Amino acid sequence: MDSFGLFCTGALLACGLYWFVCLLGPAEQKGKRAVHLSGGSISSENVRDNYNQYWSFFRQPKEIETADKVPDFVDTFYNLVTDIYEWGWGQSFHFSPSITGKSHREATRLHEEMAVDLIQVKPGDRILDVGCGVGGPMRAIAAHSRANVVGITINDYQVNRARLHNKKAGLDSLCEVVCGNFLEMPFKDNSFDGAYSIEATCHAPKLEDVYAEVFRVLKPGSLYVSYEWVTTDKYRADNPEHVEVIQGIERGDALPGLRSYKDIAEISKKVGFEVVKEKDLAMPPALPWWTRLKMGRIAYWRNHVLVTVLAAIGIAPKGTVDVHDMLFKTADYLTRGGDSGIFSPMHMILLRKPQVPPSKS
Repeated sequence: MDSFGLFCTGALLACGLYWFVCLLGPAEQKGKRAVHLSGGSISSENVRDNYNQYWSFFRQPKEIETADKVPDFVDTFYNLVTDIYEWGWGQSFHFSPSITGKSHREATRLHEEMAVDLIQVKPGDRILDVGCGVGGPMRAIAAHSRANVVGITINDYQVNRARLHNKKAGLDSLCEVVCGNFLEMPFKDNSFDGAYSIEATCHAPKLEDVYAEVFRVLKPGSLYVSYEWVTTDKYRADNPEHVEVIQGIERGDALPGLRSYKDIAEISKKVGFEVVKEKDLAMPPALPWWTRLKMGRIAYWRNHVLVTVLAAIGIAPKGTVDVHDMLFKTADYLTRGGDSGIFSPMHMILLRKPQVPPSKS
């Protein structure tokens, strides 16, 4: 091959690599590029060790049922997956029902806006995002409601990412992010006009602990809405396939254990809430929330090849391939859970903190 042919071949390879990494690589909302994948707050050389540490929790099941162990478990998970989530999914780490004629991004935004509409807040109200991640829902909700949103996340890397995104979106005056444990929140009693959690409280070892904290910080009469991950009435604990799917979801998403849909209202009442409304938003006539996972299979394979190459040449940390493979397998379990109807990530419950009873004269 002459020099001109070599030049043309090299140029084509370079253009192909640029297209593969820079054009296909960014997340739906341009949050991350493949060449910038990291292990969050974990140094690059320790990503694989922390991945192995994450799996050690499942080899000691009693550990993940202990409240003082779970924060480290969840923090490790989000250090490992945050960049991959942003790159491959977007800035909102949750699902939403598909909507005919709407993009996944639009469906996600509408799902988030519904949460704040349910808690009936006004512009200027102070509301709490319980488990805010990198703040995708927070920004959509702040822009929609003009409320002041305070988000809390256990992961320091996510705090920095959320603040960066808030500033880029011009919403940093409405959005505040705090690093903390939602089982022990650093907020005063009766200090919020409303609260919401979108697929976040599933990480709590005991749902009553996080609900009790939300109850404490809400002003009397205020509303709280949560989208919960649950097993449905179709789940059978004596069905090996059902058990395999649910355990696969738990392992791949840092869950101490999925709850039954029947438990949510009972736990809410136990801590003092009034149940205003309860509904599984995944039920028909809602369109399948897992469609996006099925449609993304080619993208998953493309991304896995890319992550493997980047890790091999030292751009992505060693261990990133293991994490991406874990998430790929988890996506299959989630799809199976949705197809079979045994799992829902959007069991909605709307709660009210009762008004303080009038004092006796």
